Amino acid sequence: MNGAAPQIVVEGLGKRFGAFTALDGVGFSVAPGEVMGFLGPNGAGKSTLIRILCGLLRPGAGRALVAGIDVARDPEAVRARIGYMSQRFSLYNDMSVVENLRFFGGVYGVPRQQMAERVRFAVEMAGLDGREATLVRTLAGGWKQRLALGAAILHRPRILFLDEPTSGVDPVSRRRFWDLIQTLGGEGVSVLVSTHYMDEAEYCNRIALINRGRLIALGTPRELKQLAMADQADAARAAEPTLEDSFVRLVQASAAGSAP
Repeated sequence: MNGAAPQIVVEGLGKRFGAFTALDGVGFSVAPGEVMGFLGPNGAGKSTLIRILCGLLRPGAGRALVAGIDVARDPEAVRARIGYMSQRFSLYNDMSVVENLRFFGGVYGVPRQQMAERVRFAVEMAGLDGREATLVRTLAGGWKQRLALGAAILHRPRILFLDEPTSGVDPVSRRRFWDLIQTLGGEGVSVLVSTHYMDEAEYCNRIALINRGRLIALGTPRELKQLAMADQADAARAAEPTLEDSFVRLVQASAAGSAP
């Protein structure tokens, strides 16, 4: 986005689980400050990809560099430089807001002298001022979501992976969460986020469509809409399709072996 070297580089990435191919020759890069959305049906390979990039799974083919580090050669170094948030939020329900943040700050190696400032930042970002002693299990889904994001960035990572983080959260909370993501992107954090929601995909700088383990399209929301229109009859091209329409057309074209 700004001419700087990519923070994430993926080349020919593949992964199989027995006879099942989860990823097949996936390749892309993510620039500093870019918010990259990954969109695809259930079982398309999104979570497998993110787990590989986080150093939680070993790739079966190809290579992936995160912050310049090969994830297959040094996964621990990768994990020390990234933030990761799954759809399950990974919070401890029987601990308070502050206890959760202090725990994750310790896991991520936040220096003791910086812990109070970073915890305060996360509390304010999540909008939980005055609720520091509240048990997490009593929080609504939107609060938990923003708290989990705060926990994931306590150590100020420059790369953030979000695996369907807004699943099951109400639309207002999802929009507030995306405001936070865009703020992080504006501060130079590279964000790779998987989602099922078309309205969320519109907020991304670029979108990668993945289906049956293969990357079938990559571009800005507008570029993907134009790509989906490329093989349509003139009458059908009178109005630009929605992103949801484009997603369906591209997936169908890929399944038919005739992606535009």
